[in-house]
Amino acid sequence: MNSIKKAHRGWVYSEAGDYHRYLDLGWSYAPTYLQKIKLTRKFIESLNPDYKILDIGCGEGVFVEEYVRQGRDIQGIDLNYESEFVRQGNILDLPFPDSHFDTIMLLDVFEHIAFKDQPKALTEIYRVLKPEGLFFTSIPNLAHFNSRVIFSIFGRLDRTDNELDHLGERPFKENRELLEAANFKLLNCVGVTLSVPYIYRRLICRHAKQLRFLHDLFEPIARAAPGWAMLDFFTCQK
Repeated sequence: MNSIKKAHRGWVYSEAGDYHRYLDLGWSYAPTYLQKIKLTRKFIESLNPDYKILDIGCGEGVFVEEYVRQGRDIQGIDLNYESEFVRQGNILDLPFPDSHFDTIMLLDVFEHIAFKDQPKALTEIYRVLKPEGLFFTSIPNLAHFNSRVIFSIFGRLDRTDNELDHLGERPFKENRELLEAANFKLLNCVGVTLSVPYIYRRLICRHAKQLRFLHDLFEPIARAAPGWAMLDFFTCQK
């Protein structure tokens, strides 16, 4: 693995390039993304070193490359990206046999899947996961703190992206119910980013690099109250 193969680049990657790999700390969601990295590394490093891991919708394959280089058995698949570390493929038709992986990760992907296709995506994940295997997923919460306040006052939602991009974005409770309906056992759930009204959108998002400390100050509350957090991490078992 001497160099990263350049191949398919679709969707945002065709214009923005490897924006996760070369993170702009001034990006409004940088504080959230840094917490995502922290939680994901903690999860991966808690696993048996021999586990076979699949990262679905992995984009540039940041985690895949990092842990492949550490000797982990981890693969990445993405509809819009292909490289030495990432295989192009569709979550609705995963190119793997039944009960193939010990652990599957799906990070910030579920909200990009149409409502009607979300059960199918979970069925495919369940299929290729080994019995008692772990499913680790992060999903935005449409009913986060600021979204509830904005809706109650102005009758609109504070989405984490536009509705055409996040066409499958749901509230925390609906995401949890979908996971349970797909026969996953929920082991743990924690939140990331407490979107305190005014403070989050007007201050933290506009000055993400300088006010990252303020974002992180509210993290213990977000962890304990995933229903109010902007992003939720679910750890499930087949």
